Amino acid sequence: MRVIITGSAEQLAEAGCQIVARQLQQKPHSVLGLATGSTPIMLYQQLVNLHRQGKLSFKDVTSFNLDEYYLLEGTHPQSYRYFMNEYLFNAVDIDLASTHLPACLAGEDPQQSAVGYELAIQAAGGIDLQILGIGANGHIGFNEPGSSLASRTRLKTLTAKTLADNSRMFRPDEYQPDLAMTMGVGTILEAKQIVILASGAQKADAVQHMVLGAVSARCPASALQLHPNVTLIIDEPAAAKLDHADYFRQAERKAQTL
Repeated sequence: MRVIITGSAEQLAEAGCQIVARQLQQKPHSVLGLATGSTPIMLYQQLVNLHRQGKLSFKDVTSFNLDEYYLLEGTHPQSYRYFMNEYLFNAVDIDLASTHLPACLAGEDPQQSAVGYELAIQAAGGIDLQILGIGANGHIGFNEPGSSLASRTRLKTLTAKTLADNSRMFRPDEYQPDLAMTMGVGTILEAKQIVILASGAQKADAVQHMVLGAVSARCPASALQLHPNVTLIIDEPAAAKLDHADYFRQAERKAQTL
């Protein structure tokens, strides 16, 4: 796992943006796996800026998001479809018909929706570059602790910790779903390249376990240790509990000279 420790959240977003931009410049018809959350917002802002400068195009890109709240329509302000339209899709030249989320609405069979999502990813040729965030409890996507490391797209019950962390996005009188459709850990691990972003002291324990802890369902993100091409980009607060942080800084400086 390549570990890049940046001086700020802004530098974190810049480093992630460089990787995504390089992917699209080398392969304009890339299949991207996308994430939501406060940290990816900064990354998407950087990508939108490059697009507006005429330096990056998404017109041939296909995207698959990690997750979506169960039974939320895409027009709902708290849906991840709404989030992606707001922060990325509507601001670049991507074809909305080529953007996909694992939605499951009223009257639809969650199992069939999940299988259909997996088949759509396969039909697109698999994910070239997957963007991830990490939850304070070590989840990736909505794969909560205890999730099988071989899991596939499915309907998942959210933990009290995740609900509490995400409650800031909902008004006190607003319905907050406690179920979500999510890519599985096994689905994520099939991406050709993975970039995972973490910002803030509240992510420090999860980062430590992900990078140097045992590979375990206790921390689903630890499964990324098994992937051959993962880049972790973190700021200093998220790196605060990372053993051997100086070694990771040294290794990245050396990598920059090669």
